[in-house]
Amino acid sequence: MSELSCKTEAPVLDAARLEALFSGYGSDFYGGEAITQTEHALQCAALAEAAGETPAVIVASLLHDVGHLVMAESASEDRRHQDVGARALEGVFGEDVLAPIRLHVPAKRYLCAVDAAYYETLSQASRDSLALQGGPFTPEQRDEFESLPHFAAAVRLRRYDDLAKVVGASTPDLAHYLRICASVMREHA
Repeated sequence: MSELSCKTEAPVLDAARLEALFSGYGSDFYGGEAITQTEHALQCAALAEAAGETPAVIVASLLHDVGHLVMAESASEDRRHQDVGARALEGVFGEDVLAPIRLHVPAKRYLCAVDAAYYETLSQASRDSLALQGGPFTPEQRDEFESLPHFAAAVRLRRYDDLAKVVGASTPDLAHYLRICASVMREHA
């Protein structure tokens, strides 16, 4: 067992627990942004759905920050919410959902390394967290990231994540995306 998993064990999440998390803790504001956790998740999923992504990527987009909902994060320490969230969803979803969730933070670091203009598109909260997350990738880290099976989905998810911070944006409701979650769960079972 890794040191990280000893520090932050996450409960396994099923559809009912996901709904409860979004209805409860999801009403908290998303980091330094002017929208709630749930609004951010819904916007991210709506962007993925509008782009024609697979149900798995839509679910990953909805749940990419679920780690924030299952643990308290410190403003001065990166507790790797992406790993906590992916661990909490293990056994419920397959790697086509878990890997993009796990990789959405490294995807930000990757994009900062390969696209000089990308950093300028980040919100101040995302810029601040980038420093906690290790900054842009080195060339070696970039190459390693590109070799991962789900890196392209993670990069697309990252782009949706960055765009999903619009105050008052209209999206389908949580029930719509929970139905997609349930369908993807059934396929994985």
